[in-house]
Amino acid sequence: MMSTASSHTIHFPNSVHPPVIIDSRKPLSAILTLQNSPILFGCRTGICGTCLVSATGDLLPPNAEEQEVLAILAPNSPNARLACQIKPIGKLSLTPFTP
Repeated sequence: MMSTASSHTIHFPNSVHPPVIIDSRKPLSAILTLQNSPILFGCRTGICGTCLVSATGDLLPPNAEEQEVLAILAPNSPNARLACQIKPIGKLSLTPFTP
């Protein structure tokens, strides 16, 4: 179910990291870096793949550029996303990607 709230909760299952509440208007990469999340970020532009995650929850689908990178880095992995490109629209769970 899509949320219209201005903040969203990001969970990190199977991690010692507590959930983080983020402002929906802020870039996910900036907030998670400040919160010391288990998700690492490199370029923040969606080309390096450092922030490859498995994502479940309420988020917008990847744009064409992200889809191209995901086809190379995580083919046939429907939950794979680049965290720096994610636009959450509700509750979201992120775990580092494992093939």
